[in-house]
Parts: sequence; structure tokens; C-alpha cells
Amino acid sequence: MKSAIAASLIASAAAFAPASKGAAKTALNAFESELGVQPPLGFFDPLGMLDDASQERFDRLRFVELKHGRISQLACLGHIVTSAGLRLPGNISNEEGLAFADVPAGLKALSVMPGSGLLQIIIFIGILETAVMKDVTGEAEFVGDFRNGFIDFGWDTFDEETKIQKRAIELNNGRAAQMGILALMVHECLDSNDPYVINSLLHLPAGPF
Repeated sequence: MKSAIAASLIASAAAFAPASKGAAKTALNAFESELGVQPPLGFFDPLGMLDDASQERFDRLRFVELKHGRISQLACLGHIVTSAGLRLPGNISNEEGLAFADVPAGLKALSVMPGSGLLQIIIFIGILETAVMKDVTGEAEFVGDFRNGFIDFGWDTFDEETKIQKRAIELNNGRAAQMGILALMVHECLDSNDPYVINSLLHLPAGPF
């Protein structure tokens, strides 16, 4: 699972770092004004995935980055909420007598969740992927616009500068969340519950001084 998350991070972040010389110069000239190209990194494409890429290719990578960022933001929030001990009331499985309160936070939840529960999650995600989280009506103003003439929250009342700002905020929050949920998952897999895990790995004192 960590490999899959890491691969998605590489793919989604690939659209944006300082252009190297040579072939990357073409990509820099083509996409340096795109949303998300901002200080301190500027245009960040260390793997050269945008070398000689078309606008369609860029839009595909941006779509994937936005999707992974949105999922990761939900994942971080879910991890924080469940780690704080908040649970739904009642049972997740009446047959097994398993209460929501008995399901641990994080990856450990997969080890106790009933198979039927996992199946429901997969079906729900499949419905969202194929019928909801996409441009169904063809009215999208930009890549990742899934309002479909239904959900607006006042978007049409914003001026263009505000729209760009809010899209940039979402993009950056998504990038941070991708790194955040990956760190949480890696931390769960380590054999230490030490909150100063970096200090432990580097054999440094666990404190600010």
C-alpha cells in the first residue's frame, strides 16, 4: 500500500519543479504559467514527465493530482478524527458483535473490518468514481471542476482573482495532505510508538534542546 501511495505522489507531483536544461526547457516554456507553479519551487518536474508533453497530458496529470489531493485531505481528517477516539454509535457488524468503537484507527482497521464492510466501501468509491466525481454535464470551467451545475457554494459570485486563489489553496492543501497521509501510514508501520520517530532514527535526543 505504501508503494501505491508513493507512486501516486510521484505521478501527481511531477508536474511542477525547476526546469532543467535541454528537453525540459520546452515544458518550462509551455507550462510555467500554469496554476501551481509558484515559489519556492517554481516549475517542478524532476522526472521529466512533461518533456514535450501536450496540454492534454498536463491536464491529465493535474486531474490526477487534484483527485489524490482531495482523497488525501479526507484521509488525513479521517485519521485525525478516529485517532482522537471519535466513532459512530452502534455496531459495524451485528453478526460479529463488532462495534464501531472497537475498530482501531489507521491501517489497523483493515485487520478487523468485516469483508462485507470493505465491499461496501469499494462499491461506494466505485459509484463516486464512475458517476459523481467527474464532469458529468460538460460544464466544467477547469480541470477538476465537478460541480455539474449542482454544487456551487457561491463560486459564480467570485471574481477571477479570487477563483485562482481558492484553486491554488486547494492544490497546495492537497499536496500537503498527500505527504501527510503518507507520513501517517509509514509511521504506523514502524516498530516504534515514539512521537519523536525522526529523532529515534537519527539517534538524537527526543527534545528541543
